[in-house]
Amino acid sequence: MYTIGQLARISGVSPRALRYYGEIGLLQPRRDDENGYRLYGPEDVDRLQQILFYRELGIPLEAIREILSSGDFSPQKALEGHLAALTAEKERLERLIENVQKTLKTLKGEAAMSDQEKFEGFLRELVDENERRYGAEARAKYGDEAVDRANRKVLGMPRESYENTQALQ
Repeated sequence: MYTIGQLARISGVSPRALRYYGEIGLLQPRRDDENGYRLYGPEDVDRLQQILFYRELGIPLEAIREILSSGDFSPQKALEGHLAALTAEKERLERLIENVQKTLKTLKGEAAMSDQEKFEGFLRELVDENERRYGAEARAKYGDEAVDRANRKVLGMPRESYENTQALQ
């Protein structure tokens, strides 16, 4: 069992935040009958880890409470989802880093970069986002070949077309 201070230290979450999580019903500590301390057990530690993973993904606290309290919540499926989301974010950041590195080399005269290449990371992000949101539906309706062809077309999009697409959002 952990006191609020101990859990704060090992998790990096402030005691104030832990108290707030208790107030809103997100993470309920147990009470020690003898001294009234808030105590957190192994299940609470696991729940706090889930809360922090969801927070990293930008999920609001109220939504996290609903997710964790739902009858069909599965810690394993949640962790698999966290891993998939974090891996996708890592890949997105790696593409952008690669694009910035190549742009810097171009500015230093160490490499050449076409206008098309300057937007590859952004176009890939656009395709990936569309796949996440609409991919399954589009593939079911139009087939893999048509969706893959459309994705290739977006990836080959000229700068002006990309800017027009961004202006629509």
